[in-house]
Amino acid sequence: MSSFTTRIKDEVTKIETNKLESISELLSYLKFSGNFIDDKITIYIENASVARRMYSLLKRIYGINIQLTIRTQKKFSVKTLYILEFNEKVDLITSDVNDLFKNIIDYSDEERSSYLKGAFLSSGSINDPNKSKYHLEFFADTLEEAKLINNLLLSFDFNSKVIKRAKEYMIYIKASEEISDFIKLIGAINALFYYEDIRIYRDHKNMVNRLNNCEQANVEKSMKTCREQIENINYLKEHDELVLLDDKTNLIIDYRLKYPETTMSELADIISLETDIKISKSGINHHFRKIKDLINNSKK
Repeated sequence: MSSFTTRIKDEVTKIETNKLESISELLSYLKFSGNFIDDKITIYIENASVARRMYSLLKRIYGINIQLTIRTQKKFSVKTLYILEFNEKVDLITSDVNDLFKNIIDYSDEERSSYLKGAFLSSGSINDPNKSKYHLEFFADTLEEAKLINNLLLSFDFNSKVIKRAKEYMIYIKASEEISDFIKLIGAINALFYYEDIRIYRDHKNMVNRLNNCEQANVEKSMKTCREQIENINYLKEHDELVLLDDKTNLIIDYRLKYPETTMSELADIISLETDIKISKSGINHHFRKIKDLINNSKK
């Protein structure tokens, strides 16, 4: 899990919500992270803030006794695991989880966004915009679960997609603006400010790079045009065909040879300034088309 994801989850778990929103968030989390086995529900949580949130919501909504176990795992890296277990009101909670899963798509915006928040706390992550590409993802064990998350996202006009990954399904969003809107939807305002600052900086940097690349491409195109024009002039010289051109075209040829690296726009300005003959970039281009036509005809 990225540190940015942890930052978002830490923030949203501290948001106060009304009873309906809290129920939707809790039942969503239980749907995607709860283990329902032998009249007991067990939840394994790696984030301390999320563990406190689910413990609090279970107590507040159902008033049950919960056994909390904390384990430290040292495989590859040190990791703390919070285990919530309870065997009270299991049938009621299971029924509530399944009923909301089947009907949440028809509920209010607040309840649907809270359900997405619970799903995100369970299996969602967002790449740190300062370190990698923009990417929001959820994971679900079944296609039915994946479709529900996707349909909820679509109900808020997010352009989300579902793909199969090994034994699970991934629901994802790649558009930076939509990821920003999702962070806002689940209420992580401080994380949103951080995300937007980085996004604006990156977008500005990308725009500058595109402009520089465009400018470089224009320079290279202009240089190529200058080389082709001089090659055509040299061809006419070698074949004694400059005499076939009018005086104005020959004047432009002289200036092109005198200023071989200027753009056609710059060349037009120089000629207009030094000779009092007004000519535009398109006029320069017209004369070099005449030169090109003369060469093509001479080669036939």
